[in-house]
Amino acid sequence: MRDYILIAIGIFLLVNTILAVITVFKESRPVTSIWAWLLVLNLLPGIGFIIYYFVGRKISQKNIFHLQTQEVYGMQGLIKSHTDENHRQTNIGGYSHSTQQMMTLLFRSDFSILTQRNDVKIYTDGKEKFADLLKDIENAKEFIHIQYYIFNNDEVGGPILKALERKAREGVEVRFLYDAVGGRKLKKRHLKPLEEAGGRTASFFSKSPFWIVNFRLNFRNHRKIVAIDGQVGYVGGFNVAKEYIGKGDLGYWRDTHLRIQGDAVKTLESRFLMDWYATRKEKVKNFEREYFPEPVHRGNTAMQIVSSGPDEDKDQIKMGYAKMISMAKDHVYIQTPYFIPDEAMYSAVIMAIVSGVDMHIMIPPKPDHPFVYRATEYFVKQMEQLGAKIHRYDKGFLHAKTIMVDGKYASVGTANMDVRSFALNFEVNAFIYDDELVSQLEAIYHRDMEDSTLLTAEYFNNQSRWKKFRQEFSRLFSPIL
Repeated sequence: MRDYILIAIGIFLLVNTILAVITVFKESRPVTSIWAWLLVLNLLPGIGFIIYYFVGRKISQKNIFHLQTQEVYGMQGLIKSHTDENHRQTNIGGYSHSTQQMMTLLFRSDFSILTQRNDVKIYTDGKEKFADLLKDIENAKEFIHIQYYIFNNDEVGGPILKALERKAREGVEVRFLYDAVGGRKLKKRHLKPLEEAGGRTASFFSKSPFWIVNFRLNFRNHRKIVAIDGQVGYVGGFNVAKEYIGKGDLGYWRDTHLRIQGDAVKTLESRFLMDWYATRKEKVKNFEREYFPEPVHRGNTAMQIVSSGPDEDKDQIKMGYAKMISMAKDHVYIQTPYFIPDEAMYSAVIMAIVSGVDMHIMIPPKPDHPFVYRATEYFVKQMEQLGAKIHRYDKGFLHAKTIMVDGKYASVGTANMDVRSFALNFEVNAFIYDDELVSQLEAIYHRDMEDSTLLTAEYFNNQSRWKKFRQEFSRLFSPIL
């Protein structure tokens, strides 16, 4: 009897191994991801396939966004006025050759048009950001389009929902989009007053009672976008919940968000509409006059709004990050809650360090996802050994996703420096070309350094063997975290 059991186990393991190879290789994916999934499927026979079903499968190659940027009617005028007959941007001639290359990369990969007349306000504290957002909602006259990954009906989200309800009753068009997983605490009863007032709501990738068994569970809409009357836009790291004003388990919350006025609001609006129509599957109408008016207030900041997601293989934001870092001549400042680079980003950061660029990386003091945080510790330790300066922000939880290069270039948005943001999440970032604004962001980084601890080789060497083991073990799964 024992022999039969051993034979059965052997056959099961053999079949599991064969199926693991077939399963992983049937979809195109990076080599590191292949090995990571083979490890999971073989270390956890049977169970590994259940995990893979929910978080390992690639999204359908069918484009879920049936509305594209170049098809958004209100964007056509902006695109035509800034491109020639060969679809090349015509408003980048005054920039350096390397900057033009950066702008062209983002335009060709994501159709991210450069807008030059924007006024930008930076937020690092949630209370100020949400106070201004409420004021802008109250001042809305035509439409409010709002999208967040996490939105809770608490002391932060509740007042916003009530304000949206009031505006909807006044006749203002309100569209409210949230992620099914990030917004899982948001119940139908919370949204009912807004819908009864005339507002429309939608949940990205299902909000049915069975959302947990949706194989697209692993692909989340991590974007945070607000567009109001075509005049004001918001983008950045803050979600909508009390944690983001420092009233959660992680304490003070340090994030970075932008309020934008100018032509870039049109590109935020187009991104929202693409996400909305991918979710609601409504008939697209000609909305040029309604959603894309000329800005009343403009500034002098040039920027490109870039989005990326698992529906494409281009990894647009990741390419933007890598290009920025490769352009560095003096310094790079990176703030991210998760530093888990793939091979391309790992190489870009290493090349910059070895080339003599002063590399600074700032991470949180504690994890909100322990497994991910241990992998972050592993990778920043490798960077420190090569010469990077690693800062641990001690005042609270650091959630900002910012990169600043040489006082000339910056990126602020929703994408973390990790594989999930590059390959699995739908993200959106503002890439900024403005010395004054970039200097403000770098000054904020320097202020954050005053509340940080520099992690030296001694710090990493003195960690316990158990912590070092967890870091080494976690990084094995970094391609699929």
